[in-house]
Formats: sequence, structure tokens, C-alpha cells
Amino acid sequence: MPSNPSVLLEVTQLVKKYPSVVAVQGVSFTLKAGTCFGLLGPNGAGKTTTMEMVEGITPPSSGEIRFKGHPITANFKERIGIQFQSTALPDFLTVREVLKLFRSFYQETTPLESLIELCSLGEFLDRDTQKISGGQRQRLLLALALVNNPDLVFLDEPTTGLDPQARRNFWDLVRTIRENGKTIFMSTHYMEEAEVLCDEIAIMDHGKIIAQGAPHHLLGHHKNLEDLYLEITGKGLRL
Repeated sequence: MPSNPSVLLEVTQLVKKYPSVVAVQGVSFTLKAGTCFGLLGPNGAGKTTTMEMVEGITPPSSGEIRFKGHPITANFKERIGIQFQSTALPDFLTVREVLKLFRSFYQETTPLESLIELCSLGEFLDRDTQKISGGQRQRLLLALALVNNPDLVFLDEPTTGLDPQARRNFWDLVRTIRENGKTIFMSTHYMEEAEVLCDEIAIMDHGKIIAQGAPHHLLGHHKNLEDLYLEITGKGLRL
């Protein structure tokens, strides 16, 4: 049966077992091309482990991951961009130098000037990366995730630690990236962030997806996602 061209990524019954815990328990979902899909849940829910398996960083204990209808191969890493929760940047390099360095790692790249304009890096291009603000650093890390012109961009809790204004500025960047045709897979524990950015949300708890759908469908009669989570689990979302 031919694959659905609108589906970019398919994850089926993904499991990750460690000696003392099952971190992810049979997670399944699909990402449609050009959309933003979000994993929402408290710390320890299994969001990052799930993302790392899909990214190819951590091998799954079982389950299947398909990209554009086919099992992922080594070439998959050329077609994705990742913004990790924490990334160490080279010391004593400027923002411009770091961009050039990361672009040198790939055959296909996004034009440097396009990255600078898209992520609003112009005002601090020649500043040492150790001397930029938290919001500026996140914009740089997003640019680095886009250097290879990826089809799929992973954002792992990208606004954690940012002040409210910097967080909203970052949201605007994510919207722009999606409007430019990128597919986004993000994790977050901010309810408002998920509601604002995501076309579809999967709420995780204890390694399982406990609710999934478009934000407005999930909310139903609930005022916000935190109320929904509280009804499902009997506890608050942010733990």
C-alpha cells in the first residue's frame, strides 16, 4: 500500500526499557508535513526520551519509526535539525563563526544571510557566543538547527528558562519557520506554548500518551490544557 504523502513521520508502538524502569510505553503518533506537533507533559513524562529515539540518538527497545513512508536510515540525520534542551557552543567564537562552522558539516545548507534574517541574529553576529543573552542564545541554537535546510525540526523544550517576552519572541520565530514549510516536532511543559504553536498535541504521563488531538478538540469544555490534564490524571501538569 503506498504511503500517505502528507504524513512525514510515523511512530508505531515505540518502547524504551531501562534496567529499572520502562521510560516509554508503546507510544504511537504521526506528523503531517508542514505542521507543528507537540509533546506536552511534566518533567519525567518521557518526552525527551521519545524525541531522542525518533531523532536516532537513543535506540528504541522496540517499535517502528518511518520517515516519508520508509524506515529511517543514516541519511535521516541529514534531513532533520535539532535544538536540544542544552547545547555546548565552542568557546571564543563569534555567532557568525559558529554559524559558518556548523554549515561546514553539511552538503546542503541554508544560505547564511537567510539564517541571520530569519532568526534575527544581525544585532549580535560579531559577539562572542558566551556573551549573549538567553533569548539570543535560543535564536542562535534555532538557526543552527536550520543550517542544513531540514525537512523536520526538533525543538526540545526550547523556551525553558526564558523570560515571558523572550518566549513570545521565540514563538514568533517558530510560526515563521512553519509558514516557510518546515515540519516541527516539539516538546514542552508550558500549556500556553502548546496551545499557541501546535496543530496537534499528545499529552504524556509516565511514558504513555494519555490524550491526543488538535488543541481545540482536546480542550472541549475545559478552560485550558492544565484543567484537562488535571481531570485525566488527578494532578497538576507542572510537577
